[in-house]
Amino acid sequence: MSFPYYINKKKKTSQNESNEPQNEKKPRAKGKPNLVHKLDTVFSLYIRLRDVMPNGYVRCIACGRIKKFEEVDCGHFHSRIHMATRYDEDNCNAECRFCNRMSADHIIGYSQNLVKKIGQTRFDYLNVKAHSTKHYMDSELEQMIEHYKQEVKKLSSLKGIKVRS
Repeated sequence: MSFPYYINKKKKTSQNESNEPQNEKKPRAKGKPNLVHKLDTVFSLYIRLRDVMPNGYVRCIACGRIKKFEEVDCGHFHSRIHMATRYDEDNCNAECRFCNRMSADHIIGYSQNLVKKIGQTRFDYLNVKAHSTKHYMDSELEQMIEHYKQEVKKLSSLKGIKVRS
C-alpha cells in the first residue's frame, strides 16, 4: 500500500535553525525601509497628537465622529504611496480607524473637510504635489525622525497625553 506523496514527504528544515534563541530580536539595520518605518511611526503619533483636543478626544476628519486618542489613525488624503505627500502635514489628519481602514467612501468627507481646514489653494497645491516625484536621502529621513520625536515629546507634555515613543 502506498501513501500519498504528502504523507511521505519529509519536513523541510528551516534556514533559521541555529543555536540562537528564537525569542531574541536582532537589532535593525539602518536601511531606508527601516528609516521609513520609524518615520511613519513617529509622524503618525505627531499627527494624532496635533489633532487631539484638550479633553483627549479627536474628531475624525472624514466622518466627524469624536473618538478617544487611542482609537484614531493618521489618515492620509493622498495615499502613502505618494512619497511627496507622505509626510506632508496638510495631507495627514487624525481619522477614526473605521474610516481609515474600512470605509471606501471616506475620501468624500475627508476632501470636503480638508478644504474647510486648509483652504482651496493649499488643497489644490497638495493635489499637484502628490503627483510629483520625491526621493528621500537617509540623512533627510533621520533628520525628520529626530524633528518629529521632539515635536511628539513637546505635544505630549503640553496636552497631557502619555505616549510610548
